[in-house]
Amino acid sequence: MYSASKRIAEREILKNIRPVFGTSGQGVLIEGIGYEGIWLECGPHESLTIAKEAPEAALMSHRIFYIHQKADGQFPHAVKADRAGYRQIQQVVPIACTALELAEILGDEAFLAESFDACSKWEAWLVRHRDPRKLDLIEAWCTYDTGHDHSPRFAGCPDFCPEGAGVMPAGVQPRLAPDLSANLYSSRLALAKMAEHLGKREAADRYREAAERTRISVEKFCYDPETEFYFDRLPDGRFVRIVGDAGLRVLGEHLPDRERAQRIFRRHILDEKAFWTPYPMPSIAADDPAFVSPAPENSWGGPSQALTALRALRYFPYYGFGKELEHLMCRWLEAVTRASAFRQQIDPFTGIASTAERYTPALCLALEFSRRLETPGLPD
Repeated sequence: MYSASKRIAEREILKNIRPVFGTSGQGVLIEGIGYEGIWLECGPHESLTIAKEAPEAALMSHRIFYIHQKADGQFPHAVKADRAGYRQIQQVVPIACTALELAEILGDEAFLAESFDACSKWEAWLVRHRDPRKLDLIEAWCTYDTGHDHSPRFAGCPDFCPEGAGVMPAGVQPRLAPDLSANLYSSRLALAKMAEHLGKREAADRYREAAERTRISVEKFCYDPETEFYFDRLPDGRFVRIVGDAGLRVLGEHLPDRERAQRIFRRHILDEKAFWTPYPMPSIAADDPAFVSPAPENSWGGPSQALTALRALRYFPYYGFGKELEHLMCRWLEAVTRASAFRQQIDPFTGIASTAERYTPALCLALEFSRRLETPGLPD
């Protein structure tokens, strides 16, 4: 049914493999037309889609961040044609997790060792600069820390940190971020697995213990039992009560246990008034007062984002919602097939696509969703 879109996506995604600053002519998987570069938030994760067809590009889509890693361990948030940037964290799917998966796909032991070295330094940088309260949680200081462009979540906050991601902008209220902290949790578990494979048993134990501390802290500080959802927490103890994709990202890192995750699915994700709109899942729950409609361009305040749909593969099956994932995939493929180009986002009610063209997450979505729907029982 969606074979035509799949064939086009297979061709178009290869056009997004291009050199950026520091690759010496080798290509990485850029984000697409309008986003001429690779972002830590999503580029390494997206590159897994082409790992078998273009392994060198998938490897370089990770290594480019290692190449530009600072001596203190900081990764750039993005690398473009002429520069690398360091003004925010902007990591959503942890690079330690995708590096581990890529090493397993390719059977590349040297890349695994290289990734452990780089990602362990990045983990240490995050803890040193973004966990000032020593809670094993990561603070968000600006909108782009989480890639939530134009989201009500960060109303009143600067887009980026002018003096670099390690220096909190003046006047900012730092918030304990459940998504960034869940990211730290799964990064630490991935590092533990890498360390174990490399024979570093003490390091493996240390990372597992640290991951457990983070899990406990996320549940203690960022989970609200009344609403059964995860929220940012301000220094005065108040939650930023916006039911949005930030809370869903916690599930993407497999932090909640199965019982809690299933409650979140039933109460929020599968609620047709919240996230289970005709074209799932809006970036802010449709029944939340902060929800923005009609869908503006490049907005994490309402539109359903291709990135969110692509990331659903990481947790819907894990928590036992394979049938619901199938519905989500069909609705998104319907919207992608109807659109004039592979675009960034769709209106959660009409499915009308907007923002950017030849957008890599939408191309990955078309490929991954078609493959899974064509092959029932495919392992996730």
